[in-house]
Amino acid sequence: MQRLVSWIGRACLAAVGWRTVGARPTEPRYVLIAAPHTSNWDFPLMMLCGMALGVWPVWVGKDALFRPPLGWLMRALRGVPVERSTAHDMVKTLAGVIAARERIAVAMPPEGTRGRAEHWKSGFYFVARESGVPIALGYLDYARREGGIGVPIPASGDARADMDRIRAFYADKRGRYPELQGPVRLKAEDAAADQAAMN
Repeated sequence: MQRLVSWIGRACLAAVGWRTVGARPTEPRYVLIAAPHTSNWDFPLMMLCGMALGVWPVWVGKDALFRPPLGWLMRALRGVPVERSTAHDMVKTLAGVIAARERIAVAMPPEGTRGRAEHWKSGFYFVARESGVPIALGYLDYARREGGIGVPIPASGDARADMDRIRAFYADKRGRYPELQGPVRLKAEDAAADQAAMN
């Protein structure tokens, strides 16, 4: 069955001129970044890339997506509704989802919006830290028409160092609308820099 799903994913991508690069992470549990996110096309392409690589991730969406009439479909596609206004609860909820599974990939688009944002949302980082799982670097590159997953990195607790590695990976990845891509940066990094400057 897995081979059939993988073949379907590759065939559908090939039909629209896309391909996958890399392989499924060997780690049984991880947070999967999905970036850059600038278009409604990102979701179906991400799902096809996941199928092709043998990854069928749980994904996080705002709770409004899970209301009738299509809420059942979002859940069938392995969506997990979260209330964005309570970030701490979201981290705890997703850490619990990860802890309950032997194998799981939780996909999180850190930009949180298709429009330009000056910071990435830090939820993916704190979910990985809370769960003790690595961060896999999933991407869609419209310039090369390819998608894939980079080598997972640990969330070490040194956010600046970890984000430097993430920034380097995404530096040459282009979304469908590159002008909507903001900097790969967390607010926590700015806060830490400000604090250091005051000391």
